Amino acid sequence: MTIELKAGDQAPDFDLPTDTGRVRLADLKGRTVVLYFYPKDDTTGCTTEAKDFSALKADFEKAGATVVGVSKDTIAAHAKFRAKYGLTVELGSDKDSDVIERYGAWVAKKLYGREYMGIDRSTWLIDGEGVLRRVWRKVKTPGHADEVLKAVRELG
Repeated sequence: MTIELKAGDQAPDFDLPTDTGRVRLADLKGRTVVLYFYPKDDTTGCTTEAKDFSALKADFEKAGATVVGVSKDTIAAHAKFRAKYGLTVELGSDKDSDVIERYGAWVAKKLYGREYMGIDRSTWLIDGEGVLRRVWRKVKTPGHADEVLKAVRELG
């Protein structure tokens, strides 16, 4: 069963290891958080998305937002991915899918008639009080980071 979080709901807490330490929602209180889930490091769509968010990192920070990407990849894989593409956003490792599942991003998928469980490319906009303000599901990467930045700016 997929959890259906929506705008106005309290964001589930998270505490994830990164290649630079840890990232915790509690530590980001007072800041807007852009939390995005993606299937796998160093794949076409995921690389484009991470590069786009990284390219806009200064704009997100100026708007008071922190961007955090999450996948099941290991910390070592994240470090290699960040180094290969010069990525500047934090990448959390959720190898046990705990946070992914609490946000409802672990979903049934279908490819060539085969069903399997995987990560729904999705983005969650969390305000400084920990409340979800926007949710994007089944994200298409072109222009997505720009759309999210616009939503962050609209939060004020």
